[in-house]
Amino acid sequence: MDNCLLAVSGQNWISPTCCYLIERTMFRYTGILSAENATNQKASHRCVFVSEICSAKGCKIGVPSGLAGEHFCVLHFTLFIENECAEMRRETALGNTKHERQVEFMQKISARGEILVHTATSGFPMSDELKARVLSTLLTLMNTRENMDRAAMRQSAVRRFSG
Repeated sequence: MDNCLLAVSGQNWISPTCCYLIERTMFRYTGILSAENATNQKASHRCVFVSEICSAKGCKIGVPSGLAGEHFCVLHFTLFIENECAEMRRETALGNTKHERQVEFMQKISARGEILVHTATSGFPMSDELKARVLSTLLTLMNTRENMDRAAMRQSAVRRFSG
């Protein structure tokens, strides 16, 4: 995986940025250089293999290796996380959530954050807009965790004063 050597119509090609393996048969690549020209350049060769297409309806974007378990592209995974965070905030806003459920939410928040950070730092090529969306989603995860903590503190304060 360190060198992205592709055999295309009998010639060896090297991609200095990344190569994608789509549906295990076809290659899509960017910034292709011939093998002779690539030896003269000092470029780091990284491959990001994409083995499936996003499962969101109508989306044809490849799923990065870090999101293979989620079956979503980066954009749809961030949308999924933001919807999940909204549901968690609604459920915990009243402060009637049991401790076990809060622990489950906190584990889910940290797991989603880890997956998102791993994907964002894996070398998968992303546009500036997508990078901003990832950062915004990480902020949403942090705000959701903070809102849950505040709701839990309000709930414990109500118990202390009423009990």
